Amino acid sequence: MEEKLIQRLESAVARLESLSLSGGAASAAASGDDGPLDPSILAYEDLIRQYLGRVSAAAEKIGGPVLDVTKVLQQAFAVQKDLLIQVKQTKKPDNAGLAEFLKPLHEVITKANALTEGRRSDFFNHLKSAVDSLSALAWIAYTGKECGMNMPIAHVEESWQMAEFYSNKILVEYKSKDPNHLEWAKALKELYLPGLRDYVKSFYPLGPVWSSTGKAVSAAPSKPKAPAPGAPAPPPPPSASLFSSETSQASSSRPKEGMAAVFQEINSGKPVTTGLRKVTNDMKTKNRADRTGIVGTQEKESRTSSPSFSKAGPPKLELQMGRKWAVENQIGKKDLVISDCDSKQSVYIFGCKDSVVQIQGKVNNITIDKCTKMGILFTDVVAACEIVNCNRVEVQCQGSAPTVSVDNTAGCQFYLSKDALGASITTAKSSEVNILVPASGPDGDWAEHALPEQFIHVFKDGRFETTPVSHSAGG
Repeated sequence: MEEKLIQRLESAVARLESLSLSGGAASAAASGDDGPLDPSILAYEDLIRQYLGRVSAAAEKIGGPVLDVTKVLQQAFAVQKDLLIQVKQTKKPDNAGLAEFLKPLHEVITKANALTEGRRSDFFNHLKSAVDSLSALAWIAYTGKECGMNMPIAHVEESWQMAEFYSNKILVEYKSKDPNHLEWAKALKELYLPGLRDYVKSFYPLGPVWSSTGKAVSAAPSKPKAPAPGAPAPPPPPSASLFSSETSQASSSRPKEGMAAVFQEINSGKPVTTGLRKVTNDMKTKNRADRTGIVGTQEKESRTSSPSFSKAGPPKLELQMGRKWAVENQIGKKDLVISDCDSKQSVYIFGCKDSVVQIQGKVNNITIDKCTKMGILFTDVVAACEIVNCNRVEVQCQGSAPTVSVDNTAGCQFYLSKDALGASITTAKSSEVNILVPASGPDGDWAEHALPEQFIHVFKDGRFETTPVSHSAGG
């Protein structure tokens, strides 16, 4: 019984191998190319096996969202491998044809971007670093100096710089926690630098090499079907592809919108006041009889009243899974207190407005996300206090905080205690960030220090030197 089963399996495998060889030979003969046997394709497979394999191995140990985004990463590299094989069998397309050719890669990157949307995950830095790094794969869209892109090698390097901001956060957060996260972050960087960069440098330094005798690629014709009687109108066409590029002539021929139209009108040489209506005396507000300076009671109440909870969802203050305090959608609450906490728990404050949160005790990490006019008072934090996507927040540390991060925030007052003066403070895409430190005397007031928002970059001795802009009163 077992011998017959083994014989049947062997015969099935032999048939599959023969079909594969015959199909591959026919394809190679038709295209005049070795396909997967091409040295550049073999080198790309080695890149996936050596570098992406390390990322996948670390992700398998971590699991969860990190494993999910790594699988999308694998899918993106597999799609690019298929595109590289097709490049050798395809004529160089025009812009519309290039967008259609790169559509599979664009769809995978769109799928990856969806993983970072919605509520901020505990592995947000992992997701962002992986998703942002995928823009490096767009090097395949380089068609020449006039395409508006950097050359492939420079494009890969600059794309990784966008992802490295979040990758460095992983290295700081898990430095003394979990080596698997450190391995994942380091392997992700090596996938691009030196991995993908050296691959592009060796085989495609000037972009992909298209076939001169291959098949042509053109944009898929759009043939909208007539809607059925009573059916809703078809949706609008999708936005342009991530990789589509337009010539300056095409873009200039379209009518401009918004502020571009305003500047175009100003630069046209016509009188600026052309087309403006003359305002007569009866049209002025002070002379209109239907306007009074009295505000009605109902109108005043409608302006000052505010909803009791956010449109995003009901207010929440709870401990989830014994590890994470969630404070969400709180509006106008000045008495929010978290008292029963320990150093293994994290605090995530999301979507709150005009409220005050007190954290009484040592916690591992504090994240303040998409909050407005918030006050946060905490004692000690083990890892970091992060402020992301906020407006006008005040945070006071009464104990110690080794790391403070302010990202994409407008208006932040951060009070440091004497024990937290050695904190490492990182800011990115933020404005009006002021750090207040206690005075040296026992009865002294707080000393306020504004963190710089403007910098001067000077190329000197082969590299750029960056210094903050200093404003003096001497004029």
